[in-house]
Amino acid sequence: MNVLVIGNGGREHAVIQALKKSPKVDKIYAMKGNAGIGELAELVDVDYCDAKAVGDWLDAHKDVGYTVVTPDDPLALGVVDELENRGHRAFGPNRRAAIIEASKAFSKELMKKYGIPTAKYEIFDEYEKALAYIRNGAFPVVLKADGLALGKGVLICRDLKEAEEGLKEIMLDKKFGAAGNKVVVEEFLEGPEVSVLAFTDGKTIVPMVTSCDHKRALDNDEGLNTGGMGTFSPAPFYGEKTERETMEKIMLPTIAAMNAEGRTFKGVLYFGLMKTKDGMKVIEYNSRFGDPETQVVLPMLKTDLMEIFEAVTDGRLSEIKVEWERGACVCVVLASGGYPLKYEKGKEISIGALDSDVILCHAGTKRKDGKLVTDGGRVLGVCAKGATIEEARQKAYRNVEKIHFEGMHYRKDIGIKYRDIPAE
Repeated sequence: MNVLVIGNGGREHAVIQALKKSPKVDKIYAMKGNAGIGELAELVDVDYCDAKAVGDWLDAHKDVGYTVVTPDDPLALGVVDELENRGHRAFGPNRRAAIIEASKAFSKELMKKYGIPTAKYEIFDEYEKALAYIRNGAFPVVLKADGLALGKGVLICRDLKEAEEGLKEIMLDKKFGAAGNKVVVEEFLEGPEVSVLAFTDGKTIVPMVTSCDHKRALDNDEGLNTGGMGTFSPAPFYGEKTERETMEKIMLPTIAAMNAEGRTFKGVLYFGLMKTKDGMKVIEYNSRFGDPETQVVLPMLKTDLMEIFEAVTDGRLSEIKVEWERGACVCVVLASGGYPLKYEKGKEISIGALDSDVILCHAGTKRKDGKLVTDGGRVLGVCAKGATIEEARQKAYRNVEKIHFEGMHYRKDIGIKYRDIPAE
């Protein structure tokens, strides 16, 4: 069948690379895609946040039998609802279910109501009340813009001065737009973090291999928060006991809670977790594949991704055996100089002869006058597999050295953290 994939980043490139392996998939369209995606799919220049426009395009292209909606914005805006109402088959949660990411206030209240372990918190929609609360609170403290903010709406404030500045940025300056109309003020938790993406049809939940993200722009987890500077898989500390605890206390209760609320979730549910001294706790939910986690997770998938997608849509995920390769995968993100603040686009990219088994995921790239140029903050993800994280890490960095563009910035320490924490 022919498939449409909605999105234009490294995550979508990784999804399309996996779908190209499926004997079920013939032609792939990508809306809007990027230069790397354009080598695998036909690019479609339609605003994918405009549900009616997406639906109209699919109505006019009867040859497309399935649509994969991956970014958070179109999910929150109800693109899946629009497509299903028109009779199109689509992968991703509907608008009512996507609220688990679209509103941090909703997700925190859900966890409180159903006893899912998370950090203590308060929610405010008035700046003065939030300010009074943090002035009487403990530090560090975490401030979260309620709505979607491109993965950047979370501020960890070490003292009152930082908290006051952060609250002003979110609620008064509207740094994250309408996402900051409400703010969640959250207890600061400590411990190693892990991302666990899971396929679910609302009845069955199938976790993918674990991964760890590096959010800060600079080495040693310093600098500004970004959408992600690199990832590695699997999480070294995530053993059988932790896996069992997460399934019993977090994953299954979350699916049950969403069903109880009349918001059955079908798609990929992302669990951002922290292993604290009091056990596993939820840091955040996402309603889709993580970025850049997808770049290290999907290369390890042995099962046909299209087969999984259809099983989720049809509510028969329990009939599919999802299998993964052994070993590890590391992704190093190459970013534009200045990211996540001001950066220039249009810098020519040169790519040397990469190792044959290295996977390159394009995130912010385009073709201009026949040349490959930068077109975003995160530009490329260099992904390498190996028997161990260290082997994959060395291979990834060896190939990073073969890529160049003006102002190219990347972290040198992807895949190092947590390696001394024993698995349990």
